[in-house]
Amino acid sequence: MRVKKQKRHRKVVRFYSACFGFREPYKVLLDGTLVHHLLSHGLSPADDALSRLLGARCLLFTTKCIVAEIRSLGPSHTETWEAAKQLMVARCDHEKRVSGTNCILSVIGENNSEHFFVGTQDPDLRKKFREVPGVPVIYGLKNSLFLEQPSFNQREFAKLAEEKRLHMTESELQSFFKSTSKENLSEGDDENQEEQARSILHSKKHSLGVKDKPQFKRNRAKGPNPLSCKKKKLKAGNPDVQNQNKEEPMAKRKRIRKRKKSGGNANNKPDTGS
Repeated sequence: MRVKKQKRHRKVVRFYSACFGFREPYKVLLDGTLVHHLLSHGLSPADDALSRLLGARCLLFTTKCIVAEIRSLGPSHTETWEAAKQLMVARCDHEKRVSGTNCILSVIGENNSEHFFVGTQDPDLRKKFREVPGVPVIYGLKNSLFLEQPSFNQREFAKLAEEKRLHMTESELQSFFKSTSKENLSEGDDENQEEQARSILHSKKHSLGVKDKPQFKRNRAKGPNPLSCKKKKLKAGNPDVQNQNKEEPMAKRKRIRKRKKSGGNANNKPDTGS
């Protein structure tokens, strides 16, 4: 189950990185509820726990309004207040203290330009961020952390943004019209002009030999592996076989080694004086 959960979280992180431009190290904006949850369930140090969740190094942030709100809760949240003071402070333009929910909403804004992961245990705040594109939400459940799946609105926003990137913008159309002669383009609606521009680009690509889609060649086997094939048997009438048969006796001939006797013959012993 843990492996499946990690794969699911990595898939969500890749979605936000590809569609909304999130980059490492990831920035996580925590409110008082998640800081208290991390301490009460022993998920410390918090940066290591969140780094394991996101699969990369992360930086933890909070706001001065959230720190002041935790302090106002009294001595029961003293440990939470001490832990929140150690986090980096994200900039919020509030002269007077506001609630942590309103402060986070103002920091995130309409499109989350700072690319924050939001960590909260507030179900109402999590529900609001499902409607805002590009805001991943982290929450805790007992002694585990989870990353919410992208909502339907976020997936539709990413799909529409990808379709817009495929079409030419007005500035690109105007620059293309200036570079192309007026004879090639006729007067008409923007859609017709865009279609004509695409057809001209397509014809120019074909004239230059540029293909729309890359074509990859498959590596096919050119022949059998010579190491895995048996050697061919030579025929009897083949001259190579005859030469081979002639050379065989020479190869099979044994070499006889002559040995010298260590002692001399008994008959040839020298005479000794008696």
